[in-house]
Amino acid sequence: MARTWLSVTVELLGGRGEELWPWPGRIFAVGPSHTFMDLADAINDAFARWDRSHLSLFTLADGRVITDEETGAEMAGSIGGPIIAPIDIAAAKVVRTLEPGAEFRFTYDLGDAWMHRCVVGEVKVDPLEVLGVRPDVPLPYWGWGSIPDQYGRRWAADDGESRVPGKPGRPHPMLLHAWPAQVQVPGLDLSELREAIAAADAARFLAAVTGRDIDDALQQVGVGIPMALEQKGQEAESVALSVINRLTWRGGAG
Repeated sequence: MARTWLSVTVELLGGRGEELWPWPGRIFAVGPSHTFMDLADAINDAFARWDRSHLSLFTLADGRVITDEETGAEMAGSIGGPIIAPIDIAAAKVVRTLEPGAEFRFTYDLGDAWMHRCVVGEVKVDPLEVLGVRPDVPLPYWGWGSIPDQYGRRWAADDGESRVPGKPGRPHPMLLHAWPAQVQVPGLDLSELREAIAAADAARFLAAVTGRDIDDALQQVGVGIPMALEQKGQEAESVALSVINRLTWRGGAG
């Protein structure tokens, strides 16, 4: 595929009255059909904006602004500053509006003013080369830096005044690969297993072993594997492989 997509570097300069340094950034692949609204959504996704009720505004180097129609109309009727003709953020295509090397600004939330410096790369890219796919929306293919919460919250109940909650004494079981706990995994119903094997019912056999702790009954489960493979083929292969690997790890003991 030809290199027809723009490579747009976006760096977050700051917001909420604070300047960030180093500036966290993301590099986006932006296609010919993508609008500035698509790019705004992609930036807000990449910079972890969970509250999307605020306005998005692009400012070009020549002073033109790109925003929604209502906000644009209000800005056009302002009694201060130069006369402007806002561009519709939902209709304007990024590729048709910007040239390689162009610098522009993206602002999210006009109150907290999360300010981003955006630069179009000099060289266009092929999305299949940088992303591996041809996405329907702009996507980042490179990035760096820590992304701040848009309201500065560090934990769920952070009100800006409370002390940071104490750290648990032990890591979460998920970090230790100890979740779910063994007691949470239902045991194997040996009666159901034997009946499924006796009836040569592969579907019933697979249902009996899937999601169950089979480690204490590997030999019994192994008896039904040939039947399950014969009837269910690929559907039973993962179960067969798991049983074989467990037996191998145990040195062949069931």
